Amino acid sequence: MAIGFDYGTANCSVAHVVDQQVVPIPLVGDQRYISSTLCAPTAETVSEYLFRCLNIRPSDATGELVLRRAIELNREEGLEVRSDDVLFGMQALDHYLEDPKNVYYIKSPKSFLGAMGLRDVQLSFFEDLVCAMMANIKSRAEQHLQRDISETVIGRPVNFLGRGGERSNQQAEGILRRAATRAGFKSIEFQFEPVAAGLEYEATLTTAQNVLVVDIGGGTTDCSMIQMGPQWVGKTARDETLLAHTGQLVGGNDLDTHIAFHNFMREFGLGSNGGKGADIPQTQFWNPIMISDVQAQRTFYSRENLQHLQRMLKQSTTPHYLQRLIAVHQGALGYGIVREAEKAKIALEQSDLYCAHLNLLIEQLDIPVARSHMEAALEKPVSKMVALAKEAITQAGIQPDAIFMTGGSARSHVLREAMTHVAPTTPIVSGSYFGSVTAGLARWAKNCYGSSTM
Repeated sequence: MAIGFDYGTANCSVAHVVDQQVVPIPLVGDQRYISSTLCAPTAETVSEYLFRCLNIRPSDATGELVLRRAIELNREEGLEVRSDDVLFGMQALDHYLEDPKNVYYIKSPKSFLGAMGLRDVQLSFFEDLVCAMMANIKSRAEQHLQRDISETVIGRPVNFLGRGGERSNQQAEGILRRAATRAGFKSIEFQFEPVAAGLEYEATLTTAQNVLVVDIGGGTTDCSMIQMGPQWVGKTARDETLLAHTGQLVGGNDLDTHIAFHNFMREFGLGSNGGKGADIPQTQFWNPIMISDVQAQRTFYSRENLQHLQRMLKQSTTPHYLQRLIAVHQGALGYGIVREAEKAKIALEQSDLYCAHLNLLIEQLDIPVARSHMEAALEKPVSKMVALAKEAITQAGIQPDAIFMTGGSARSHVLREAMTHVAPTTPIVSGSYFGSVTAGLARWAKNCYGSSTM
């Protein structure tokens, strides 16, 4: 049978079509979504876990090298890999937050699949991460359905990294395809996420429309101008209806990091003196909260950076701030800071004030965040999203009849207000903020492979 698979930056979900109806497949109890997170005792545990616990071998010689090295390192550490060593979703996050310094944790690996300049062994390890997550989701879906799943349509952003960058797109899609194949899928197709979201909206139309789909995911914002209508429903030959696509690596995660940077980081020394009359470089405050940027995390949490922070501490006129930043380093607390920023973003949809609570181990820090402060913090990423929507309209050369907003962050009043300036007379509509892409992928899977029956 076939499923639509939304391997998202923030969450993953799957669905299939039964008797012309999209049916979401529960993954955790009765929940349809599982967070795109994974944790393990060490990074090397993941590669050995695939081989030893799931009988999944690497896809090439580089992967075999990564596996052999992982087994060697795990033996040196005295680790005997077990099936319950690798956790996923909120279970992974909860376990990590209990002991962040001694647990390997990864969130949103999709965000860096298109990064250029990575070594082959790094790309192979990323493939292992994605494969472990996909295998977990496939297994959960099969357990619920009591059926084997062999075919899938996987969603992908228009651009995995920046504007254009076809090499990045090919690299990322290649990782996803190899990971899905190793996870057990026999037939794999891809579809742009905004196109998939548009298919779900199209199913509600009774007349033809030109629709600007704005899909604001966790890691990317993608916009597609699509001709829609009942005459196109169920057809796979849609090239002439796809009028324009734009996409960039800016999404809900960026909203969280900007809230954290502008509202929290002054309590860690942003704007203060780092010795010799110079302010502390802003990268010291961005890097710990750029949780989807592998290089930023590696730079901040390096031993060399800790030594640099300790030297600045001795010279600083405000050492208590730097002591907090050093506590972030030593406790690997960046994820916790960003998570609290996300809570602030959600709470401020309903309230004018939120009190963020940060546990720094050395102290408990409470920081009030006003809605106006959040709105100011989001100005830069929101302006990028608006520019993508305007660019799609320009490329298409026509005005939309409707703007269809989807993705978890599309609920934001800041973003919805900003999109009213893209085409002031055009109505903004929405469906399921979290489910439109998955439902559209399931519909496309039906087009490609046929519907499933129970």
